[in-house]
Amino acid sequence: MLRSRATLYTAAVAVLLVLLLSCGGAHDSDEYFVLVSANLQVPYWKAAGAGFTNAALQMKVRSDFMGPQTYDPKAERDAVDQAVQKKATGILLGVTDPALLKDSIDKAVAAGVPVITIDSDAPASKRLFFIGTNNYQAGFTGGERLAQELKGKGNVVVFSMPDQSNLQERLRGYKEALAKTPAIKITRVVDIQGDPRIAFDTTTQIIGKERDKVDGFVCLEAQSGKEVAGVLNSYHVTGKVVIAMDTDQETLDWIQKGVIAATIAQKPYTMAFVGMQMLDTLYHHKPSSLDTDWSKDSFAPIPSFVDTGSALIDKSNVDAFMQAGRNLNSAPK
Repeated sequence: MLRSRATLYTAAVAVLLVLLLSCGGAHDSDEYFVLVSANLQVPYWKAAGAGFTNAALQMKVRSDFMGPQTYDPKAERDAVDQAVQKKATGILLGVTDPALLKDSIDKAVAAGVPVITIDSDAPASKRLFFIGTNNYQAGFTGGERLAQELKGKGNVVVFSMPDQSNLQERLRGYKEALAKTPAIKITRVVDIQGDPRIAFDTTTQIIGKERDKVDGFVCLEAQSGKEVAGVLNSYHVTGKVVIAMDTDQETLDWIQKGVIAATIAQKPYTMAFVGMQMLDTLYHHKPSSLDTDWSKDSFAPIPSFVDTGSALIDKSNVDAFMQAGRNLNSAPK
């Protein structure tokens, strides 16, 4: 299975490189690309927006970074529809609700606008392919570290948004990693509904009424980790294990302070940067059809999945990670 996955990943990267190298340097005024984000205010999506914008600037094409100011799948759907109305050349989309967004994705493709998903997928739609993290593997990595921190025993509360396929895959990874340690039990999965206050309030209730019944907190999305850490710190609670997701500054600060044990770092900048390049390639080298399930074609001109990778960040490497981020932000664009 691992060899098969590695082969598929290598093939996807090879196809990606061929496509990028074939793009050339010619661009024209008709090119207009749009990144539709799940939440413009989240640092994760700001990093994605920077990657998208920088790629567009390098190619000297027009671009927009659109989406809701809070977690709002209906507003995100409206942003996709608006991008089509504005005659976008291509759309990069971070999917919140796959079922809700499916019709808008399909209509965009029917109108000749290629749609690539990043971060979270909508596999039942006609999107061309997905760029992002191997979310199962990210969850498995987190689960292994959780088991290590809990020394093989404890009760765990998970914060998630269960409708999102990427978070479903992360939870599946955690569960399979924890299958090796049956004395660790996930006792509750909390739907934060895109609102970090739910994570804050739930953790506060747990600390007040169930402190001795919960040994660890797993946060499958970016916003919960810092909320959980803040509550634990405020109530001077120690001995609880927190595994977070993503690398906004507050999460990294809590790792340095020892309140969060580790977080899984994704690459939103890379997802959007590569996504912008791929959309441009599709404009210059259109496949024979946008309405084709290329994943079933062994000679497809595009990949079905591009894995941008992930890494575990803890106290041993958080300083180096933060310095690398500062170096990137200070580098000339």
